Amino acid sequence: MSHTTLADHSAEAMTSGYASRDFDPSEVLVAVVDRMDECEPVINALHHRDDERSSAAAKASAKRWREGRSLGALDGVPVTIKENVARRGVPMPSGHAWSEVPVSTHDAPITQRLEEAGAVIVGSTTMPDWGMLSSGVSSLHGITRSPLDPSLTTGGSSAGAGAAAAAGYGPIHIGSDIGGSIRLPCTWLGLAGLKPSFGRVPLDAPYMGRCAGPLARTMADVKAAMDVISAPDVRDYSSLPAQGTPEPWGFDPKGLRIGLQLDAGCGSRSTRRSHPPSPRRPIVSQLPEPWSRPSTHSSTMNC
Repeated sequence: MSHTTLADHSAEAMTSGYASRDFDPSEVLVAVVDRMDECEPVINALHHRDDERSSAAAKASAKRWREGRSLGALDGVPVTIKENVARRGVPMPSGHAWSEVPVSTHDAPITQRLEEAGAVIVGSTTMPDWGMLSSGVSSLHGITRSPLDPSLTTGGSSAGAGAAAAAGYGPIHIGSDIGGSIRLPCTWLGLAGLKPSFGRVPLDAPYMGRCAGPLARTMADVKAAMDVISAPDVRDYSSLPAQGTPEPWGFDPKGLRIGLQLDAGCGSRSTRRSHPPSPRRPIVSQLPEPWSRPSTHSSTMNC
């Protein structure tokens, strides 16, 4: 693939296109599915995908847009959720090779809010066993790799969410974070993301320190996700009252101190590569619009 597609659009660009009837959610989903088919054999970002279910959701969204009944800023927008976020009927292995994988019998608050907003959930993303590694290595899934360079780690534990965001599996990807599980993939993959305050995004199994939040390629998409998934829910004892998220526009870093972490302080250097060297295979020769800002990344993505 040598050009960008509808899969690379931001949430706002997608819904603007739906409103103007330049394209519809089903066309966007086809572009995302094509991207997943192309990249998954290498990056291994998805634990579960249900193309039939997401196709039905996209068709329902397209009908709403045609009839002027849009549900809002995420209606028809493709998203993924981390595999530890419950979705009715979807296995929840939490990255672990169980003998019998538990299957969710309910939707988590995040899943419910996204579906109420009309978002098209295209799949559940991978994580390492129980989220206990800062990488994408799992006894069940194997290795989740960086779309920027498959020989490099994605960071973790929201490894699949980060890989999916960087590869362009739609604009919004929900992860979870205790000690860096959103922040590390965002850092190592050049993404925007947020570990919200405890209780800001309701969970169905809350405990101190664990938060869920979005990974994306722009802060505008992070905000669009937060506006939906931060709605209060009685199932979470820590759920905070509703609060609007601030607009990301007009941010000026002048006068602020910026920390740069060059050494994670753990692990060891190794000359071994987890992925054998191979000729670079460009997946996107021209980065999507959100990536057009100055960056240290190569101008090619490799899946």
